[in-house]
Amino acid sequence: MEIELEGTLLRLKPESDKEKEQLNQLWTIIIGCVNEGKKLVPVGQYIPGQSESANFNIE
Repeated sequence: MEIELEGTLLRLKPESDKEKEQLNQLWTIIIGCVNEGKKLVPVGQYIPGQSESANFNIE
């Protein structure tokens, strides 16, 4: 997955069919959060080279 940040615009570009499916699932979740007044909240920390992933919780 290619990730680009242009100012406040975050662009995610899937690079495989699996990533397209995952991005569609993420899109659906995020739209649901907006409609229900929920937000994504970072959990823990992300350290490049040390952390395997960045984690978020839906609140």
